[in-house]
Amino acid sequence: MLEIVRVPVLSDNYAWLLGDGTQTVALDPGEAQPVLDAAAARGWTIGEVWLTHWHGDHVGGAAAIKQATGARVIGPESERAKIDALDDGVGKGDVVSLGTHRAAVWHVPGHTAGHIAFHFADDGVIFTGDTLFAMGCGRLFEGTPAEMFANMQRYAALDDATRVYCGHEYTQSNGRFALTVEPDNQALAQRMVEVDRRRAAGAATIPTTIALERATNPFLRAPDVATFAERRLRKDQG
Repeated sequence: MLEIVRVPVLSDNYAWLLGDGTQTVALDPGEAQPVLDAAAARGWTIGEVWLTHWHGDHVGGAAAIKQATGARVIGPESERAKIDALDDGVGKGDVVSLGTHRAAVWHVPGHTAGHIAFHFADDGVIFTGDTLFAMGCGRLFEGTPAEMFANMQRYAALDDATRVYCGHEYTQSNGRFALTVEPDNQALAQRMVEVDRRRAAGAATIPTTIALERATNPFLRAPDVATFAERRLRKDQG
């Protein structure tokens, strides 16, 4: 069974530990020590580090984890020049494994040009980095609205029950924006009640599911590129 552990790092990032009972992967470790501590608390030894993109709040701990454990660092080959700790580069169509659990590498550009996601189809899990968020999507630093809209369409085609693990706790602010886009969306209003309750208690709102995002995420629900682009611009300016 694939076990997934949420590790809060920095101000609002999530790193993830993935374990199958014999092997451990650290995914997007923005800093090293909390991830190393979480692994040690479970008696896990990190053998690999997987990265979705080059931004420092996702790769900042990779070199230190590599030094501490001897782990191999795997990430987007097209961003190799920006990831000093990278050992093995991967891209569209590649597969990475954690024991018997296999993840397809998706190329999902827009936030960064080489951004990738890791889809464990058999486990019903996807790690989306800074592309798909709960009720939101990533800013377009290195790509176009058309690229990110295509990503949203691809995510929307996944099974309802697919669990989405993203890189930040942005759900509450994303939901507040979503309500300005769809103020009459009852599923969204109901979801925000639960999100506000959880955040008030200091609890996380991630993972989410594809079903929840289809019902409440204004970027996943955008019908075309133009609508998506208008929403992304309005969110950026807000």
